Amino acid sequence: MNKKISCCYLYPITKYGYPPDANNTLKYIQEMGALGFSSIELEGIRKDHLLKVYSIQSDIKRKIDELNLNVSYYCAVLPGLSSLDEKEVNRNLALFEKGCETALVIGAKGILDNAPLPPYQFPAEIPVTRHYEEDTLQYASFPAGFDWKIFNDRLINTFRTLCDIASRYNLTYQLHPAIGVMASTTDGFLKFFDEVKRDNLRFNFDTANLFAQKEILHLSLYKLKGLVDYIHVSDNGGFHVEHLPIGTGKINWEKFFEALDKIGFDGSFGVDIGGDESNILDLDDSYKKAAEFLENNWFKHYREVN
Repeated sequence: MNKKISCCYLYPITKYGYPPDANNTLKYIQEMGALGFSSIELEGIRKDHLLKVYSIQSDIKRKIDELNLNVSYYCAVLPGLSSLDEKEVNRNLALFEKGCETALVIGAKGILDNAPLPPYQFPAEIPVTRHYEEDTLQYASFPAGFDWKIFNDRLINTFRTLCDIASRYNLTYQLHPAIGVMASTTDGFLKFFDEVKRDNLRFNFDTANLFAQKEILHLSLYKLKGLVDYIHVSDNGGFHVEHLPIGTGKINWEKFFEALDKIGFDGSFGVDIGGDESNILDLDDSYKKAAEFLENNWFKHYREVN
């Protein structure tokens, strides 16, 4: 498969749960490569998972070299970066740097995380989950005395630091949109980008998550020209978050590719199908067909024609 088409880490997440055991990372690499992908995405999810991946980064590098694979992006999932506790933020900054070290060792061109969480308070600790549903967020509370401006000013400074750390490793910093996070939409990211003022900050364009939030995807791409170089691809029905096989949702892919061509997109794609919110009958087949769809509708049509 084209090296600009990656198998996302949602593949082992869907097969083995969230987070999948980091001790089995080499197995996941083998399985993603066996699908026919030349490029894959890897993740370090919160402290314990990320540190385990960090400890075996040399083994990961040997495995991807053995299989002639490329790691497109490394995801360091660290919700504590937006904590109100300065010590917790500093602990997560140190973890983020280890994530950048891992990304450098395994050859990724960028590091990725969900866009920052507001300081939601739930009955217990923030659940280890990929994303929040609207019903859950309706019952979230905020700390006594919470001041949005103070929180936002601190967060902007934190993300300037994160971008600067990533830059030292020659990495872009990709923010992934989801319901309930800051910069969850195109306009939200553009505002955040203007506040952070760092050239290596990017928007990881997730077609399903944005479509579920009622975005007009081709309009969003025009707005984001120059700020998108990695796209998570899956379909969506437009009613709630789900990451469906291509062609089983309501996304207008023709308009999507037309807009990509108009803005001169030259980045890469990650096939991002599955999750426990999606009913996937044949996961392997869905990934292979999505990659074939991208090859035929983008790389062989727009790229070769133009």
